[in-house]
Amino acid sequence: SQKFTVMFSLQNMKMVSVPTKAFGNFFEGDCYIVLNVGAAQSIDVHYWIGNSSSQDEQGAAAIYVTQLDEYLGGSPVQYREVQGYESPQFRSYFKSGIIYKTGGVSSGFTHVDTNSYNILRLMHVKGKKHVTAKEVEVSWNSFNNGDIFLLDTGKLIVQWNGPQSNRTEKLKAVLLAQDIRDRERGGRAQIGVVEGSNERESPELMKIMTTVLGEKPNKLKDAIPDEKHDQMQTNILAQFQENIVHCSLCLFYWIQDCFIVDHKGSSVMVWKGKRASKVERQEAMNRALGYIKAKNYPPSTGVEVMSEGGESAMFKHLFKSWTEKGQTKGLGSTHTVGKIAKVDQVKFDVMELHAHPELAAQQRMVDDASGDVTVWRIENLELVEVDPKTLGQFYGGDCYLVLYTYLRSNQKQYILYMWQGRHATQDEIAACAYQAVTVDSKYNGAPVQVRVVMGKEPRHFLAIFKGKFIIFEGGTGRAGAANPESSTRLFQVRGTNEMNTKATEVPARASSLNSNDVFLLKTDRVCYLWYGKGCSGDERVMAKTTSDVLFRQDKQVVMEGQEPANFWVALGGKSSYASDKRPRLFECSNQTGRFRMTEVYDFAQSDLDEDDVMLLDTWEELFLWIGKHANKSETTDAWKSAQEYLRSHPAGRDPDTPIISIKQGNEPPTFTGWFDAWDPLKWKVSLIADLSNSPNRAW
Repeated sequence: SQKFTVMFSLQNMKMVSVPTKAFGNFFEGDCYIVLNVGAAQSIDVHYWIGNSSSQDEQGAAAIYVTQLDEYLGGSPVQYREVQGYESPQFRSYFKSGIIYKTGGVSSGFTHVDTNSYNILRLMHVKGKKHVTAKEVEVSWNSFNNGDIFLLDTGKLIVQWNGPQSNRTEKLKAVLLAQDIRDRERGGRAQIGVVEGSNERESPELMKIMTTVLGEKPNKLKDAIPDEKHDQMQTNILAQFQENIVHCSLCLFYWIQDCFIVDHKGSSVMVWKGKRASKVERQEAMNRALGYIKAKNYPPSTGVEVMSEGGESAMFKHLFKSWTEKGQTKGLGSTHTVGKIAKVDQVKFDVMELHAHPELAAQQRMVDDASGDVTVWRIENLELVEVDPKTLGQFYGGDCYLVLYTYLRSNQKQYILYMWQGRHATQDEIAACAYQAVTVDSKYNGAPVQVRVVMGKEPRHFLAIFKGKFIIFEGGTGRAGAANPESSTRLFQVRGTNEMNTKATEVPARASSLNSNDVFLLKTDRVCYLWYGKGCSGDERVMAKTTSDVLFRQDKQVVMEGQEPANFWVALGGKSSYASDKRPRLFECSNQTGRFRMTEVYDFAQSDLDEDDVMLLDTWEELFLWIGKHANKSETTDAWKSAQEYLRSHPAGRDPDTPIISIKQGNEPPTFTGWFDAWDPLKWKVSLIADLSNSPNRAW
């Protein structure tokens, strides 16, 4: 099953699809709707309110969300998001950060053309975990000593690091700058870094800054600590908690089978029972907003609206006893309602995509992937065309350029994908970018350039290889190259059709298995097709197709739980692996002055914060991952919270569930197996150390 996020803006009271390159950019004068479909086909619909948006736009956004909910059978969970107070779940959709842009349709400003280099803006970057960047006045008056600022001149983005900013903030800002370069400028802009505490080391970049901003004043403003915003929220909510003494939540029954749940004033949830009428369901969001106003809660108070059978994880966690339909114990099985299954079952009609660009944006598909494909590999920093017989086979030690050509209105259109292997050298990555410019020039700048990182391939990229996209973890595809051969190789296959399938090589050990997927295990004599209990028939068919491409040996089907002894021998012995219960990751931090646990949604290895302690709940075990910069207090509090987490869990967890403490850089496979495409070398080289040593560096 595929996960995807779709974003819409409201223009003249109509929903307009936002192109992928503009994801995470929010105009303060507008309202937006963001629809997210999770791995288990759960649907979340958020509507975002800009600080300068009109009441009419806000009302229109709420109406569209209600209509979406009705169309999808009442299955989505609805969320109201306010600028500057977005929920962690909402922020998780935009890994590189959120950018607040001035203007918007309602305020009379026009949206900036992100393909243009005629840009001059200054962005104030804040946040350690979830980054936000707000456009501010292009002046030294906007600067302070504790934060990071991006001066965007179109072809050059200068990152100025405040003397009091920390390592994590610098890294997050670099990732945001890279995201702007890659998505908005097609990878053609340069990035330079200036350390505010050592500006003399960056004379050329400082000259550019002073040319744009004028002479720098002798003293800049002091920073507003990141935690001040959170502390202000805590103080505001504290006054409301006095009215809810000795109670974790309050229920308010207003109409037949509909309830408002007040979670200590921090959020308001509306639960709609199956017997609720259509009018009652449509009024749910308005009832919640009316309740917030009546209680004098802040306008930024979060709102969730959900239907019976489609409750959010946070809602369930508020109840000491919660069972699902068909559940015998715990939260293992989930009952789905409505039209969720229809979301991913859209047939691609290329004429329909061309006639309705908004559909193309929603499906992330410019066409049906039937165009022409040419693939080059970077060899000795030059382009070498890949043998068509091995099309779709990519090696982690290489970089590739993929040129896709298709027709629109009888005119040729081009997409140039730049695929970067995890183990490719910096020279190869640089050569890939350089050769992309060469190819782009050959076609007079017509190709749309897309940077693709190994393991993060977009939907259209997968589709052009017709279900035969395969990633080899290491080595190279170069002719005559001596790749390290192993008698045993394991591939994880995900996908239900030719448009979304890929096979990824993973460590050949039992802990790499996952009950939700199909795996191919190659040995000297046989290729096993291992079918996890949670995989579908379509996934099995696609795995069989992949196995025919990879291996010529005899194929042997193995069902989970019926493995022969030789299967486990090939994997080095039997051990635990990811089961059908979805893991949950929490950040444990006291950076705001008090200890907090915050859930991280749709997590990846990059979400493990070196400054904090992270808690990973795999149901059979709890892992406490300790970042190398985490303080002793966080470690102690995290251990206590892990024990309380088990005791208070609504599923009635065993309080004796093992709690395992591990340190950064020493993760066992039973931990890394829960993360897609785990990179064991991620923390070997510090990016910030490189930047500190070369503050003038531009790339």
